[in-house]
Amino acid sequence: MKNSFLISCIFTFCSQVTFAQKETTIISVKSASDAPTINRNIYGHFAEHLGRSVYGGFFVGDTSKIPNTKGVRNDIIKALKELKIPNLRWPGGCFADTYHWKDGVGPKEQRPTIVNQWWGGVTEDNSFGTHDFLNMCELLGAEPYLSGNVGSGTVQELSDWIQYTNFAGKSPMSDLRKKNGRTEPWKVTYWGIGNEAWGCGGNMTADYYAGEYRKYATFMSDWGNKEGVVRIASGSNSADYNWTETLMKNIPLHLLGGIGVHHYSVINWDKKGDAVDYTEEQYFKTMKEALKMEELVTKHSAIMDKYDPGKKVAMIVDEWGGWYDVEKGTNPGFLYQQNTLRDAVLAGATLNIFNNHADRVRMANLAQCVNVLQAVILTDKAKMILTPTYHVMQLYSVHQDAKLLPINFQSPLYSYNGETLPAISASASKDKNGLVHISLVNIDAKNSNKVEIDTKELGVKNFSGKIITSKKIQDYNSFENPDKIVPVAFKDFENKKGKLEITIPPFSVIVLEGK
Repeated sequence: MKNSFLISCIFTFCSQVTFAQKETTIISVKSASDAPTINRNIYGHFAEHLGRSVYGGFFVGDTSKIPNTKGVRNDIIKALKELKIPNLRWPGGCFADTYHWKDGVGPKEQRPTIVNQWWGGVTEDNSFGTHDFLNMCELLGAEPYLSGNVGSGTVQELSDWIQYTNFAGKSPMSDLRKKNGRTEPWKVTYWGIGNEAWGCGGNMTADYYAGEYRKYATFMSDWGNKEGVVRIASGSNSADYNWTETLMKNIPLHLLGGIGVHHYSVINWDKKGDAVDYTEEQYFKTMKEALKMEELVTKHSAIMDKYDPGKKVAMIVDEWGGWYDVEKGTNPGFLYQQNTLRDAVLAGATLNIFNNHADRVRMANLAQCVNVLQAVILTDKAKMILTPTYHVMQLYSVHQDAKLLPINFQSPLYSYNGETLPAISASASKDKNGLVHISLVNIDAKNSNKVEIDTKELGVKNFSGKIITSKKIQDYNSFENPDKIVPVAFKDFENKKGKLEITIPPFSVIVLEGK
């Protein structure tokens, strides 16, 4: 990466930790020939066998009265295609390290059951397996991201899974795939080698896992990795920088396609707070945790740069989002929570961070897609609603595969009870058609903020915009009122000689388009 872009990035990052309270915030957006492309996979999702994510969420079975395609709900397929979902991670999460893929192929009536010991202790019948998931990804036009079982599995088991899904010639596993009804392989690119190996994936030390990773990675492809399999290491828990350092130091780069990072915006793991009925203090603390992503990505990137200055290894933030107490009256192991405007603001601010770090962050997975944690879709039998988070990710989809435009500004402050956070978050890009998109978030729970965006260098004059906000930050879409929060036209700005003057309302997300 050229020095000029690194300097621009440093200015961008510093702007989010050194603040100046001003009546109007000046934002500079510039083109940079050496800026990275924002990888579409940053906008990925996660579907774990957890609660009603798979069974009763995506998958209702082919005998259901709910319209479906081979058991997968048609309305969910439609919604995710409209979201431009780029990839989907499966089958876990913690569940991945207890999942044995061969139990989920072949005639459904002959498949053994499994007790989901991590999430509610329920018995699953393995009716949703490899074929169902990979065929669903084809329907969605999304890349599958498979999490392999390291905690309770074997090297041979993972090697066989890759052969089953990817090998076109004659072999025991490709023959089994054909016997089970799929002639051509799916050609799965992204493979996670275990999940949270430091915790539910085996309580391993970083040194021990590095050795296990090297062994598994060796048998996942040939010497030259001609199939282009992207092997992804189980990454750190938030600020465990030693984990990243140990893996980067001890795993040869030719075996390492990506390294994960997990971070949830949790107030207190023992008392997470209500998903809807929360105070401004709880909101402030949630946003404080969400904005830590900037520090995490910056520091993990710096460690990776020591061993990989060419940035060949991707940072994969394959679990992120808000985590609250479950909705009253629901199974505590199912992690079902509502999704308010707080989640929309959290998502917008986090995605801005990922966009601005696109030189290293090349995949991320919101946890989770349907009916679990910060879901974009909620279902109740035949009913389905799109959450505020869904609408943010749909607006932000314009950044997928677009060229990053470095931003420089000093954010005004959001103050609460003697603490402060940067109120404004922003990122910008230019797509292949020359359209410029600027995404803005104001996390302040009380105050509007005025910004002035200098766009003279961008060569665009006409701007339009959309906004996501509501009367109260606790507002949400319900099954009775599914469209309470949807994107609407935003017109509270003026374009004066290459400068956009904008008033951003409290707790709102805006995306502007210039052409």
